[in-house]
Parts: sequence; structure tokens; C-alpha cells
Amino acid sequence: MNKYELAVVVNAKLDDEAKNAVVDKAKALIERFGGQITEVDDWGKKKLAYEIDKMTEGFYVFIRFDAEPTAPAEIEKRMRIADNVIRYLCVRNEAA
Repeated sequence: MNKYELAVVVNAKLDDEAKNAVVDKAKALIERFGGQITEVDDWGKKKLAYEIDKMTEGFYVFIRFDAEPTAPAEIEKRMRIADNVIRYLCVRNEAA
């Protein structure tokens, strides 16, 4: 099992309930592909570095998890088509 971190930027126009639903969906994807979530770090609403689809802000959420090497590709495949996800990135955490 390797350690990974999934960074998700969620649409800032959503209310808290809808934002939490998007984050819960990402957590469910991780668990669906055999991952074990170790930490969820919610940074809240932040200004984007550049405008994306006429949006200047987004909710930043970082999910750290342990999973097999095949899991991140499957998770990214599903995140690519997820509603209200502006950007995502899954990286292997070498330091931990």
C-alpha cells in the first residue's frame, strides 16, 4: 500500500450541504477502490490562481489515503467527470 493525497477544488457557488456531498463522493470513490482514508484537510474557500470557467474562488479539500498502486488511476477517471469539481490532482506522498 502506498500513501497518496487527492486535492480537490470544488465550485465555490455551492452551499455547504452540496460541497459536503461532493467531498463525500470523493471519499466513497477512494474506499470503493480499496483505499483507507487517513486524513481530510478542508482549507475552505480560497482565491484561485487564475480564472477557471469564469470562477475566481473554490473550496479546497485535501484527502490523504493509503491504497494500492492501481487505485489513483481509477479515482482520477471518476473525478474527471464529477459534477462541481473544478480541478483535482492525485499524487503519491513520498515523504510520509
